[in-house]
Amino acid sequence: MATTLNRLCRSISTLSRRNQHQTLFNSTLHESLPSQIPALRSTTRSFLDFYKFGNKKAIEDERARLNDEMNRGYFADMKEFKEHGGKIAAADKTLIPAVSAVKFPELAVTLSNGKVLKLPFTSSGIEVNKESFALPKVSLVCLSFRASSQEMISSWSKPFLDTFGDRKDLRVFEVSFIDKWLLGLAPIKNLLLRVLQKPKNNENSVLQRQAVYSFGDHYHFRKEIKVLNLLTGYILLLDKLGRIRWQGFGTATPEEVSQLLSCTSHLLEDQ
Repeated sequence: MATTLNRLCRSISTLSRRNQHQTLFNSTLHESLPSQIPALRSTTRSFLDFYKFGNKKAIEDERARLNDEMNRGYFADMKEFKEHGGKIAAADKTLIPAVSAVKFPELAVTLSNGKVLKLPFTSSGIEVNKESFALPKVSLVCLSFRASSQEMISSWSKPFLDTFGDRKDLRVFEVSFIDKWLLGLAPIKNLLLRVLQKPKNNENSVLQRQAVYSFGDHYHFRKEIKVLNLLTGYILLLDKLGRIRWQGFGTATPEEVSQLLSCTSHLLEDQ
């Protein structure tokens, strides 16, 4: 009994000495830090305040963007897509008047061979190789933000190519948007373009669909042309000045295809 009590007393004494040393160490540590930390905190705070002050508008824009993206996420798009199957609106029945038509926002796109073009494809764009890219009177631009819209795009472009395949003054651009930052890095991007490169079309048609790719963030581009649902396809008919004169959505119906072909013929006559 006495032996056990002695052991307990020695343990309590040892623990007490350890606590005293720890308290002394903590006290010394806290006394040495204040002379260094305030300056560091002050410098960091000053830098952040300066950054925020200089980029106040950018921060407000980013906050609005985050709010917008949260309100229109994947699940909202999917719910809406299930309701209408990608047909967010009926296609235009007639051409949009030139005076009220908006211009297609400038968009840099990459061909599968790595060359870069700028849409809309007009005489005011970058240098044009006229042997392979004649300036068009009319351009059909098909926008695909997700793989789910590829078949929708084909429902418009195929009959368009079948009807106007012998025209040299038309262009068809199928734009695929790739917003994953990793896929935009040079080595991976080049490899991806090589994989996406399609075999040459052996058809005798003069008019060929041109598959192009837009890498990186496209939020502001989407806002300009009022793209809401990323799961559907967007079809735009541009005149020679790059103005949007007709638009369709989702999968084409026979009636809408007829309207597209009719509007294209009228637009060619007016150019």
